[in-house]
Amino acid sequence: MGSEAPLPKWASTPCIMGIDEAGRGPVLGPMVYGCLYCARSYQKTLASLNFADSKTLKEEKREELFENLKADESIGWSVDVIDPRELSAKMLKKNKVNLNEISHDSAIGLINRVLSMGVLLTEILLEYSDQSKGITRLMKENGDW
Repeated sequence: MGSEAPLPKWASTPCIMGIDEAGRGPVLGPMVYGCLYCARSYQKTLASLNFADSKTLKEEKREELFENLKADESIGWSVDVIDPRELSAKMLKKNKVNLNEISHDSAIGLINRVLSMGVLLTEILLEYSDQSKGITRLMKENGDW
């Protein structure tokens, strides 16, 4: 299930979300933030699908996993691609925005996108603890925690 698919029935049950970043930043290419979400009850099955850090996988395995992800109706996902020109513009303007702030805003945007679809998020897993504080606050403000 991609980010544009209709909301599945499982999305109204407690769901978990993971957010991660990939990309090389303003000099070499876009920064991509992605999230994957599913029913909490699907977590053990998800763990068995052999996803791993993409840097540890061969390209063929990454492609195979991506095709499996797109075909799995028990998983939802969304991405935020930040163009290198946008990254540079934010970092070079008078009131500079650093990469941590850009990353935080992207993660918050993904969470808001999924919440606005009606997904019942009860847990969010992030790679960076600095983002966790703001995201926990966001979830509490929305009454989701």
